[in-house]
Amino acid sequence: MIEKDGWYWVRTRGSHHQYKHPTKPGLVTVLGNPGKEMALGTLNNILKQAGLKP
Repeated sequence: MIEKDGWYWVRTRGSHHQYKHPTKPGLVTVLGNPGKEMALGTLNNILKQAGLKP
C-alpha cells in the first residue's frame, strides 16, 4: 500500500522493514511478517506515519 504512494524499501532491522519517500520526510517502519495479521491500531499508525491517513 505505501509502495503505491512512492515509498521504497531502504533496510530491514530484525523483522521490521523501513521505507523512505523521495519527497516526504522520515522513515516508515512496517512489521516484516507478511503472513500474519496486523492489529488495526498498528496499521493506522503506519498509515499516519506515511501521510496516507489524517
